[in-house]
Amino acid sequence: MDKQRSATITRALIQWREGLQLSRREQSVLGPELQGLDRQLQRLQERQLRVAVFGRVGVGKSSLINALIGDEALATDVAHGSTRRQQAVPWNRTWGDGGLLQLVDTPGIDEIAAPARERLARRVATGSDLVVMVIDGDISAPELAAFRTLQDSGKPTLLVANRADTYSQAERHQLTDTIQARCGSDEPLLWVAAAPRRPVVLADGRVRRQAAAAELGALQQHLDQLLEAHGELLLALNSLRAADHFSAQLLAWRLGQRQQAAQALIGRCASIKAAGLAANPLMLLDLAGSAAVDSTLIVQLAQLYGVRLRGPSARRLLQRVGRQSLVIGGVQWGLQGALSLIKQLLLMAAPFSGGLSLAPAAPVALAQAALAVHGTRITGREAARQLLLSAHRGPARPASLLRRLQRADPQAQRWLAHHQSWSPEVGLP
Repeated sequence: MDKQRSATITRALIQWREGLQLSRREQSVLGPELQGLDRQLQRLQERQLRVAVFGRVGVGKSSLINALIGDEALATDVAHGSTRRQQAVPWNRTWGDGGLLQLVDTPGIDEIAAPARERLARRVATGSDLVVMVIDGDISAPELAAFRTLQDSGKPTLLVANRADTYSQAERHQLTDTIQARCGSDEPLLWVAAAPRRPVVLADGRVRRQAAAAELGALQQHLDQLLEAHGELLLALNSLRAADHFSAQLLAWRLGQRQQAAQALIGRCASIKAAGLAANPLMLLDLAGSAAVDSTLIVQLAQLYGVRLRGPSARRLLQRVGRQSLVIGGVQWGLQGALSLIKQLLLMAAPFSGGLSLAPAAPVALAQAALAVHGTRITGREAARQLLLSAHRGPARPASLLRRLQRADPQAQRWLAHHQSWSPEVGLP
């Protein structure tokens, strides 16, 4: 992705963020998520990539970061590991046209239970543009589960095998084939030795293992090539995903908070429609009244959820809701028409039947009313769903920008192969 497209995405995201209208309650409830989003957007503007180093306790994550930056910035403990929380350090290495880099050390994934491990993996994926997952031999079950979580979240991940100095070349080839087969990935396995120790014969004939220079050539070369080719894309993707995630959280929260009010609104519209259908003798007036109530319901639901209905986008939204409602409620409307016609014929026959035809008209009217209530609830639920999807996927929204980038860039399409778009299913009225 070129810098021009990156600049366009940056401007669109900043404008979207500045246009967010959040209540004090929303700012309080979603405060941590909002702060995370703002930090990511600031890094986007500063072109600062975050590379998270992830893996089990004691595989050499901190040692790898120290070797990459050329400084003992992070404490290391070979036996038990020493990282208990995420720590970020700057890397005095640039990418592209003056882009900045930051390395993030993370806690070990095997000290926590599986659900917490998955949450940690997703949190690391959210807060970083690229993940370097470190192993030190054949990949274990917790490591494989974490790797698949990262893949499913659409996070670009490099698999790095540390302690290359403890394996022969034949052993490394065999392990590479085994690990790639278990991961189901054709990405290269990059071998490094972050803190190698070489045997040295002392003057008295004893052999000691002493620290030697780190072997990072394969990883550094791969990182340089990846960041040169796709650094802008990595940063833009993570920023879009962060914005998309926050947008979904905000709408889901609003959906839950306003569910009861939406149900009451739909109930009132259903009652009005039922009363009108039961009392109205003419079929055309029945159908016209039903359409008017449905339109009013859509407009009031839009006001309730804070969705603006203006201009061409509003017309497209109303047309989409109308089509969905027509598909879902087509049977109900057909039945309503039939019942209205029967009721009208019974009422017209009253003078000729001495009023006897009025008796069956009442059950027909009640059937119409019951059908109206059911149809209005279906229409209201689908209208709420379409309104929220429109608010989430509008032309200038992160979800729409993400979809356009995915269609335009083959590498983005590959990384987002498992990405699932948000859909408002839970909490609908």
